[in-house]
Amino acid sequence: MTRSEEPTPERISEAELAVMEVLWAKSPASAADVCEAVCTARDWSMPTVKTLLSRLVAKNAVATQPEGRKFLYSPLIERADYVGSESKRLVERLFGGRAAPLLAHLAEAEALTDEDLAEIEALLKELRQ
Repeated sequence: MTRSEEPTPERISEAELAVMEVLWAKSPASAADVCEAVCTARDWSMPTVKTLLSRLVAKNAVATQPEGRKFLYSPLIERADYVGSESKRLVERLFGGRAAPLLAHLAEAEALTDEDLAEIEALLKELRQ
């Protein structure tokens, strides 16, 4: 089974996502590596990181590999796959599965910059070809 064919893990919390971002950037990584990357900014301790890693392992989002007396952690899902599933879930939940109302909402809320609009226009042009 390839990574994209693996079952989607349970929902990942915001705190767990911070850990996943570290693992997506550099893996395998130890709990100490993860803590070094996020503990100061989030005011977390090593036990917090270990708890989050354990939850991610239980959710089948992260794999462990023993290395001496510690474990190394690697993501089992690709970041792009996670972003895709979360984006789809958001559009389904808030906009009835339609992306156009989401874009309209962002435009009305002035959350789109001119750069964002140019990227969207380029993407639409590419999709139409």
